[in-house]
Amino acid sequence: MKWSRMFKNIVGSVQPDPQKVLTVKDIDFKIPFNSKAHHTNKFAVSRANQPNPQLVVRRGQPFSVKVKFSRPYDQRKDDLKLVFEAGNKPLASKRTYVEFILSDEDIPNNWGAKIVSRQGNTLTIDVFTPSTCFVAKWAFKIDVVKKENTDVSVYRYNHKNPIYILFNPWCKDDAVFMPEEKLLDEYILNETGRIFSGTSTSITARPWNFGQFESCVLDVTMYLLDIAGLNWAVRGNPIPVVRKLSALINSSDDGGILAGRWDGEYSDGTSPLAWTGSVAILEEYWKTKRPVMYGQCWVFAGLTTTICRALGIPARVVTNFESAHDTDGSITIDLHITKNLELDNSSTADSFWNFHVWTEIWTARPDLPPGYGGWQVVDATPQEASDGVYCCGPASVRAVQQGEVHLPYDGPFVFAEVNADTIYWKPNELGVLECMHIDKKSIGKFISTKAPNSNEREDLTLKYKHSEGTAEERSTVIKANLVSATRHDIYKPTANDVQFSIEQDSENTWVGGSFIVGLRIKNNSQQKRTVNGRIAVSTMYYTGITADTLKSEPFLFQLKPGEEKVQKVEVTQDEYDGHLKDGCMIDVTIMAHVEETNQNFAKKEDYRLHKPHLAAKSPAEVNENEEFKVDVSFTNPLNVTLTQCSVTVDGVAIRRTFPQGNVPPCATFSASLPVQPEKTGQGEIIIIFNSKQLEDINTSCPIFVRDI
Repeated sequence: MKWSRMFKNIVGSVQPDPQKVLTVKDIDFKIPFNSKAHHTNKFAVSRANQPNPQLVVRRGQPFSVKVKFSRPYDQRKDDLKLVFEAGNKPLASKRTYVEFILSDEDIPNNWGAKIVSRQGNTLTIDVFTPSTCFVAKWAFKIDVVKKENTDVSVYRYNHKNPIYILFNPWCKDDAVFMPEEKLLDEYILNETGRIFSGTSTSITARPWNFGQFESCVLDVTMYLLDIAGLNWAVRGNPIPVVRKLSALINSSDDGGILAGRWDGEYSDGTSPLAWTGSVAILEEYWKTKRPVMYGQCWVFAGLTTTICRALGIPARVVTNFESAHDTDGSITIDLHITKNLELDNSSTADSFWNFHVWTEIWTARPDLPPGYGGWQVVDATPQEASDGVYCCGPASVRAVQQGEVHLPYDGPFVFAEVNADTIYWKPNELGVLECMHIDKKSIGKFISTKAPNSNEREDLTLKYKHSEGTAEERSTVIKANLVSATRHDIYKPTANDVQFSIEQDSENTWVGGSFIVGLRIKNNSQQKRTVNGRIAVSTMYYTGITADTLKSEPFLFQLKPGEEKVQKVEVTQDEYDGHLKDGCMIDVTIMAHVEETNQNFAKKEDYRLHKPHLAAKSPAEVNENEEFKVDVSFTNPLNVTLTQCSVTVDGVAIRRTFPQGNVPPCATFSASLPVQPEKTGQGEIIIIFNSKQLEDINTSCPIFVRDI
């Protein structure tokens, strides 16, 4: 402990005489008791097995402190003040310096301290903090004031450890208060989860270790707040806090945590598909204070969720399938088609991603009209700049659903992601672009999050938009378009007596096998119809960017009245082998034109080739610090050898990567991995197999770790 003595603003270090001056001998922050009461007992910095446990509490809720003095405290003689300081230059005017005296009464929703009990030389005190308290590491001090004649001396006790004060979603006066308390078991306390990916026709669940209570996470989070440049006046306001965090989690502007990369070249870093959770990324960043390489949208969202949960802000990961990326604020996705009915990527800036992942956080929105609090979209993936910085949100989910895109923040961009119309433009005979086709139902499908207390998918689509095609949904799109650059004259009736539908057996499309794409065309008119078009099949990145064209086949035929035909394209393993990109995604783009009526059809469909299942077996229960085995296996579906193989284990286990040998074509891989748990209680073992040719084969096993 450290004492300092102050005489009329002159400070000198001195040890006071305990017979004359009441001195602090010891402080017990009652960490086990307070941590349990504040739902912070999972934080590594507070665990009893740490060499120097530290107190983590939530604002707006009292915590208990035992102070042992050199003699019994006498309220008539002893003048005590508790002092809290935040930041490098604490000032009372900035509310970063707070001092208050002991009281015999509760001090709800304000700074204060109440004497609970006295026993000999020991006082038990309840310390109160306001529900608007700045979220930070606070220094704790005790001032003992001694008056001698005209001199006033202040003897200050400086506690060696800071106190972490967090947001409190259990406190009804906190902006992040969540009325349905049981949901906090998921959105604050759950350390693992699921991130959905794939395509709208083939949704898969990726296990993710958020690890918000692990050793470095809280310190990284506080460090981010310190370097964010936020005024202290808003350090207690979750809205500017999460907006700034969405910028700091990516490295595009400010040397943040994670660098994004989408071109498949990761040799100077880690493939985004190789990460099993947030902790390893945060540990690397904490060591170097430099951006970690590399991430993509689900990694950015996983990190954001980890950091928000660590701060005490309820958060969940949300996936939007067929997610639009609007680059010009038109709230439409504009795709350009050549005269040969091929997609012109060189003239197309907009795109839609197979899936895109962001974070929802829960908070009140006093800056918006009533009814727009609750879940808010926050997106750290650097897509488009907002106010000159690569950040996004918070955008009210309710405001997006209602088309109120003028409300802060980034409403037009988020609205377009979930409910943009896709407009296909084609040059006419004079070279002037004309609207060829409008697809009003292609964007924003199966918006998903992990259900509370379950690994099942919860569908959020109707939270973001009304049912597709209804009058409510269309009126919302029209309302949103009023603040955009959309050309409204393109929305006009068109001929539609020829019916088009795409056929593809997505459930049975596996890596290693062939697949067939079909276009079914039916003439519903009483006259013949001549249809020409093209079916193009390409490999693609999940961001919607096509890579290698596998097939591009034109067609032309006549349909009699009532006649139906199916145009098919087959792709074999030999044709796509060596061309698949991250995620094994396939893009199918189909264009068609009816000569007699000028009816047009345009559609982009994305498919995912299923990867083999990774079988895993582990004990249902183990003891703390007791090594056990996890057995994993799968069959290589490819006609090539898998090289540079590894298996990574994460979750309740100490994270570890096990290099493996090559896996021959069509051979079965198996391994028995030694694993050691580092956390007690119910949890998960997360396992992922990676190789140069086939990445991200993952699974998980539930496990209970006994505390012995």
